[in-house]
Amino acid sequence: MTERKLCYSADQVRQCDPDRFLCAMFAPAGRREDLLALAAFNIELARVREQVSETMLGRIRLQWWREAVDSIFAGAPRRHQVVEALARAVHRHGLDRATLERMIDTREADLEQGPPADMAALEAYAEGTAGALAALSLRVLDADAPAARDAARDVAIAWGLTGLLRSVAFHARAKRLYLPGELLDRHGVDRGCLFELHGGPALAAAARETAERARCRIAHARTLRRSVPRAALPVLLPARLADAYLGALARAGHDPMAPSVAMRAPLNAWRASLAALTGRY
Repeated sequence: MTERKLCYSADQVRQCDPDRFLCAMFAPAGRREDLLALAAFNIELARVREQVSETMLGRIRLQWWREAVDSIFAGAPRRHQVVEALARAVHRHGLDRATLERMIDTREADLEQGPPADMAALEAYAEGTAGALAALSLRVLDADAPAARDAARDVAIAWGLTGLLRSVAFHARAKRLYLPGELLDRHGVDRGCLFELHGGPALAAAARETAERARCRIAHARTLRRSVPRAALPVLLPARLADAYLGALARAGHDPMAPSVAMRAPLNAWRASLAALTGRY
């Protein structure tokens, strides 16, 4: 029974979040199940917006996950493969309820019609999603030292920004925007053209500024490397993968509509392996 549930979480992450699955493989074998349970929980929350046709239905689904978290801490988790796997991770590692709830609450932004107001709002979204997941993952790895928390926060925000840049075309097809409204307005991005999947210098300028913010976050995380325990590496390896994706964006002239931007980097396994071997995220 346990093996079946582990395979379900692993399969979900492998299919829907292959880069995070890859990074989890560099964790000790006994910790991977719980890392994958957290990642599968994150996938379930991220899917909500795509699964509903109305905002209220999305709020109902998020409320279901709040009640599922309630059931875990009440000691009677709901019969759901991800919930049951998450419950085991919570009890094995003392994961805190507030951070799990923050992951749910932050996803309310996915149901809003407009983009984040500014870069601070976008980074808060990335911190509440990828950042909260990183913080919980550090607990699973027994690696939540202060320097690791700070580095993981920066890497997670950078990873979140990078993922949103790679998804601009995907979101535009659904008439959704995650690049900040202030940034789009300042660079004169025509939102109607963006929704028609047209790029251009204005959109490239907005994407370049967002990418530079991600690069700065990664650079700061790397200044903490000597103080970060090696056990935290699986949470920090996305920094190396973000380098590759941001490089692809730069080679495309920072046009997030370029097909190459959304493609998965072919050498990610090699990059992660080298980073894990050297300890240099």
